[in-house]
Amino acid sequence: MKSAVIVFPGSNCDRDLAVGLERASGRAASMVWHKEASLPGGLDVVAIPGGFSFGDYLRCGAIAARMPIMKAVIDFANKGGHVIGICNGFQVLIESGLLPGALMRNSGIKFVCKDVELIAATSNSPFTRALAKGQKLTVPVAHHDGNYIADSELLAALQAEDRIAFRYAENINGSVDNIAGILSDNRRVLGMMPHPERLNDPALGGNDGSQIFESLANSFMANA
Repeated sequence: MKSAVIVFPGSNCDRDLAVGLERASGRAASMVWHKEASLPGGLDVVAIPGGFSFGDYLRCGAIAARMPIMKAVIDFANKGGHVIGICNGFQVLIESGLLPGALMRNSGIKFVCKDVELIAATSNSPFTRALAKGQKLTVPVAHHDGNYIADSELLAALQAEDRIAFRYAENINGSVDNIAGILSDNRRVLGMMPHPERLNDPALGGNDGSQIFESLANSFMANA
């Protein structure tokens, strides 16, 4: 699995995300600066990390979504490439139009930073194939604008099409239907607020997050 991590000013999880992808695939991830106009050739996966791109000015992810590299990421996704966006990366994916809905200020108007229990809502995606539906994972969160909002029509579509990837066991931010992560309609783009890359090694207190990266890497191995 050949992967690349997009880096914006204010990204702070880019190296952790690269380590998670490398451990799962056995290949180092390319680091791509936001001002680049193209992606490395032969990529399987593009990853957009967490952090505070451009200081979260305007709206979280709004400026990053308009950087030159995102035209290449959108084109990559539209051609069937796999993309994962985590926390700020999820916000960037929504602002770029690759995922629907909105991420608003947490309902408690506070930054939430702690380990939370996630529930895998589907096993039908490259990112969750190694997980059983209903399986619980412990994964950290660290966000101020993670309240996922969808109108009734969009929510019904996400539910009917099995595109809710993860739910919070306990709703920590007000997200509709406890949503912590969603999939694109072709199931190849995942956006999630929790940080699997931050719990990817027993030395960090657990490795539940590694299962998401391993699931993705194994999907490519199975199709090789």
